[in-house]
Amino acid sequence: MFLLRHGETEWSAAGRHTGRTDIPLTDTGRAAAGRSARALAELRGPDAPPPVRVLSSPRSRARDTAELAGLQVDAVDERLGEWDYGEAEGRTTEEIRETLPGWTIWDGPWRGGETPDDVAARADSVLDDVRGLLDGGDVVLVGHGHFGRVLAVRWIGLPATGGVHLKMDPAAVTVLGHERGVPRLDHVNQLPPS
Repeated sequence: MFLLRHGETEWSAAGRHTGRTDIPLTDTGRAAAGRSARALAELRGPDAPPPVRVLSSPRSRARDTAELAGLQVDAVDERLGEWDYGEAEGRTTEEIRETLPGWTIWDGPWRGGETPDDVAARADSVLDDVRGLLDGGDVVLVGHGHFGRVLAVRWIGLPATGGVHLKMDPAAVTVLGHERGVPRLDHVNQLPPS
């Protein structure tokens, strides 16, 4: 299974939490999204058939990234949307810490937004549905940074808060694999070639 994070937006470049707000890709983000096609091709192998399923978050930044990466989206899935940040939406960590010292999305509080358990439930639902498709070939999920990190750690059985230990840059690819049926992380944060 391949996770592709959307390319850069103005808000992601500025460190602003971007959950439900639909922010377009920057020119830099569009270029990196286009290059991510090569990263996917290298990771999938030179003779890989098309993915059996490509699912995208409904946000335009994810759908546009999929298109620029040469992917044909089979379905838009609301469950792939980014973490709902509630009152943290549009704000940087530094701004939030002015009133909540030490705050992180992993530790909360999550005023008006999703908790890690809420996000884990969405991730688990996606993973449960996708596991059955993997016998037929590769699946690509196009989405977001924090939610992608939760998908990755839930794949290997860790709590959602374990996502703090992973990095997922704009337009990066992460590969969720397995060894003899045991889930593992094969590649994390593979950036598209320049």
